[in-house]
Order: sequence, then C-alpha cells, then structure tokens
Amino acid sequence: MGRTFDLWGHVVIAALLSLPLAAVATVLLARARARLSHPAPMRTAVADIGILTGTVPWIWMILTPRGGPTSANLVPLQDLSQVATASWPTVSTQVGGNLLVFAALGALLPVRSPRFASPARVALAAALASASVEALQYGMRLGRHASIDDVIVNAAGAVLAAMITRRWWASR
Repeated sequence: MGRTFDLWGHVVIAALLSLPLAAVATVLLARARARLSHPAPMRTAVADIGILTGTVPWIWMILTPRGGPTSANLVPLQDLSQVATASWPTVSTQVGGNLLVFAALGALLPVRSPRFASPARVALAAALASASVEALQYGMRLGRHASIDDVIVNAAGAVLAAMITRRWWASR
C-alpha cells in the first residue's frame, strides 16, 4: 500500500483538496438550475458534480504516462487470470482500483437521470466510458497495458455502486 501511495499520493491529495470546491460548485449549480425551474436542481447537481469528482482522479491515474512499452489484450479474462495468481496486495490494488474507476458514475448516473435507472444501462454506459479510456491509453502510447478485462471490471464496479444507491433511484 505504501508503494501505491508513493505512486499516486499526489492524485489522492489533489482529489481531497478538490472536495470543498466541489461542494461550492454543487451549490452554485443547484442555484442556477433552480432559477431555470429545473426539476430536482440539488439532486442533479449533486449527481453531476459527484460523478465528475469521483471519476476524474481515476482517469488522471489511468492516463498518466509510465515507462515501458504500450500493449493491449482483447482476450477476455486472460489478464484477470494472471492477476489472480499474483500477491494479495497486487490483486487488491488491481481489482479494487478497477472496481472503483467508474463507481461514482455507476452510483450517481441513475440518480441523475431516469434513463439510466437500470443495472444494464449503467453497465453499458460504464463499459463505453471504460473502453474509451482504454483506447486512449493505448492510442496515446502511455507505456501502459490496455485490457478488455479492465473494461469488464470497471463496468462491474459501476453496477455494484449502482446497486448500493438503488433505493435513491429505483422507485422513479
């Protein structure tokens, strides 16, 4: 875990420091929407700013260049099977991190819009977003490994997060 903080501590600190700004942005956005007679201005403002602040730090990490060759794997579950044989810290960092990348999106997208009030639609939105990030990671030659397994785990994390917030959106 110490190695993870050495690599990404600056992103964590920046994300934490952005929270007061996110709170102010949420209030201002809600007020602006209320003036425009927007339905549920605070609910949608919280969802929009929450998706942004909960996802951007992960994307920052994913799109940070690293030394080494750029590679890609489009064979499902191949990379996950290799990770499963690694040490516990590697497994928890790789799988846990990928589950969290689009968790804010999954948790708040159905709260934001009734169109996304189903696990299948959340999975599709997260998979499309994740595939876009993986394509960027590969196309920009960042010295990273793009993998279909990351897309699968990212989408699964979004669906799990959506299920946690289900009581806030399922009745709509």
